[in-house]
This record gives sequence, C-alpha cells and structure tokens, in this order.
Amino acid sequence: MISYIILGIGAGILAGLFGIGGGIVIVPALVFIFGMSLLAASGTSLAALLLPAGITALLQYKRAGLLNIKISAIVAFGIFCGSAIGANVALNINNILLKQIYGLFLIWAGIKFARPLDLFQTNKKNKEPDKTREDYENLKLYIFFAVGIIAGIAAGMFGIGGGIVITAFLIGILKLPAKNAIAISLASLLLPVGLPGVISYYMKGYIEVLPAIMIAIGIELGSAFSANFAIKMKSDYIKRLYGCFIILIGIYFIIQKFLI
Repeated sequence: MISYIILGIGAGILAGLFGIGGGIVIVPALVFIFGMSLLAASGTSLAALLLPAGITALLQYKRAGLLNIKISAIVAFGIFCGSAIGANVALNINNILLKQIYGLFLIWAGIKFARPLDLFQTNKKNKEPDKTREDYENLKLYIFFAVGIIAGIAAGMFGIGGGIVITAFLIGILKLPAKNAIAISLASLLLPVGLPGVISYYMKGYIEVLPAIMIAIGIELGSAFSANFAIKMKSDYIKRLYGCFIILIGIYFIIQKFLI
C-alpha cells in the first residue's frame, strides 16, 4: 500500500503546482506499474480524486488572496454535470480516437503556454497581458460553467480530475493570471464533483477502493509541499513549466494505444 501513497505524493506535487487533480499521472502509473486495466485505472483514479485531497494546498492559495470561491463553485457544478457524460462515453465506445484528438489539443495548448519560439527571438513582441482579478470576475458565469462541463466530460472519459482542462482554458483562453487559475481549479476539484462518473465505474466493477484511499492520502501530502513553492514562483515560469508538462501528456494520449 505504501507504493500507492508514493504515487499519490507524485500526483499531489503536480496538483499543487498546476491546479490539476493528478489523475493524468495516476492513470498511466496504475496501468503500467500496478497492472490494472485502463478502465479500472480510470475508475480508481476518479475515486481517489473524490476525497478532499489538496485542501492544504488550497488553503495556502486562499491565504495568498488568489482564490475566487464563487467562480470555483460554478466550475465545480459544471464538472459534476459533465463527468457522468464522459464516464458513459468511455464505458460504451472505443475512445482511442477521442484520446488522440485530446492529445493534439494538449500539445497545441502546451505550445501556447511554453512559447518555445520566444527562445529564438531577439525582439520579442508584446504578448497580450493577463486579465486583472477585476476583469475576470466580471466575465459571465456561464463561461465558467461551460469550462466545468468540458472538464467534467474529460474527467469521466479519461479518469482525470479535469484540472488540466480547467487550467488550460482559464489561462490559455480566458487569460486569467496563472496563480488565480490554479487556485480556482484546485477549489473546483475539492468537492466530490466526479461522483456521477465514479458511480458509473463502480456499478461496472472498475474501482479498487483501498488503492484509491491510499492515493488520496499521498495527494494531500504532495500538494501541500508544491503549493507553497508555486505561490513564490513567477507566473510566467509557471506557464512555461505547465506548457512543457501538458505537451508530454498530450504525446502520451496520442501514443497510448501503442503502449497498452
């Protein structure tokens, strides 16, 4: 069981840094290291993310004044509505093509964050600035609900918490400051928003309960450490690091069928 806690710690470090649930790391590890089937790994990952893992990290973001509770609640409701849709899609169709499309989206988003061409430019163009807190708090709430729906569908389909979609949209498309987006993502994943998807997997017998609990404990430990580190980092560094991370994840989704 210790190995599951170690896996959770690794996922928790990424959670605190990038505001993701950690499922993007948990699922492949459960498949390749622990020998679970893809559906069992997805269900177990989603179940681990039901527990309030990452609450310590979230409190650090809140103390730093980076959290908007209302927007987080709207995103969370969207995830709740979308997760059952994604789980039922995953359980009823061959979704290899969808995963490859999702992988291409992540690579595209990652390139926008990492901006690798900037390294070769001597005269850098002025990039569009992030919105201020007042700017993004004035956006229509249905926009954040839509982000939650999309994240929920991805969560149900791929066994991830949805945070990788939330942060990609909030930072890359809505232009929220990186640290605020991470805080909102963490908060939206705190409640058991993936419950409909978990129920769908559980009814089909695709959840390992004890490993899920051990992984959740590890996420709590890892996220507390990395959140403090992320809050002190420059936002531009966070964006670039996040971009490199999701490019790797996008590649994983594209080549996944050759690995499993």
